[in-house]
Amino acid sequence: MATTMSPIPGPSGYVLVPLRESADFTLYRGRKHDGRSPVLAIALSERPSPQSVRRIEHEYSFAAELDPAWAAKPLAITRHEGRTILVLKDPGGQPLDQILERDQGQPLDLTRFLSTAIGLAKTLGQAHQKGLIHKDIKPANVLVDDTGNAWLTGFGIASQLPRERQSPEPPEFIAGTLAYMAPEQTGRVNRSIDFRSDLYSLGVTFYEMLTGSLPFTASDPMEWVHCHIARQPAAPSERLGTVPRSVSAITMKLLSKTAEERYQTAAGVESDLRRCLSQWESQGCIDDFTSWRR
Repeated sequence: MATTMSPIPGPSGYVLVPLRESADFTLYRGRKHDGRSPVLAIALSERPSPQSVRRIEHEYSFAAELDPAWAAKPLAITRHEGRTILVLKDPGGQPLDQILERDQGQPLDLTRFLSTAIGLAKTLGQAHQKGLIHKDIKPANVLVDDTGNAWLTGFGIASQLPRERQSPEPPEFIAGTLAYMAPEQTGRVNRSIDFRSDLYSLGVTFYEMLTGSLPFTASDPMEWVHCHIARQPAAPSERLGTVPRSVSAITMKLLSKTAEERYQTAAGVESDLRRCLSQWESQGCIDDFTSWRR
């Protein structure tokens, strides 16, 4: 966590404070010494894998496509003290995974969930309008603020193809994050990846926000693949009685195994969530309703 790691001097006069460390990279938040120009910086390890370098370069290649209104926009690739660093404009907010970890597995309260989920659906819709399939939607790649605004990061495996076929590689080599991955992204079903693949990952993220846990647990990559292809998770309203059935139904629709049974657009998700929030704020409960097919 950022509170346990000290600031370090960064490239071009920035002071960087670590937000997250992993084996492959460290995510920093920083500003110039004059207090202006807030940035995020993704610094690869000193001996990065070729795959990590490709992902950094790939994310930077989308600089012209990514809008600071809904994404952390790449600014530069540089090197500092032997490490390759991707510098991005900092849109603000906090990493959603750290918010969930801070609450120690407790779900978000319903108002916070709905406002954050609406912001995330809106943001994902804006990425899709640009023709981008993110392919790695998860809390660690989302920044959110207290008012429901959301921004995407982690475009290292994103695609601009309207449809893309995933080859059946060994699960440990599939690009993306297995716990959040749509069935078609595993390469084990005869379907292409498209915008609706991101909507499945959005459903996994919603599930975690609502219940404090993932819809599935698995001990190895092949088990994760099997879960997404063949297992049906318990609905959030079954896991936690405080989750309204309509909100649970929206999440489960996103988690449909076949893309045709999911929401067809992020705008459809956003519309139904806004309906839920309006009812929750006006009457303190949410009516059961059948989500519109989109």
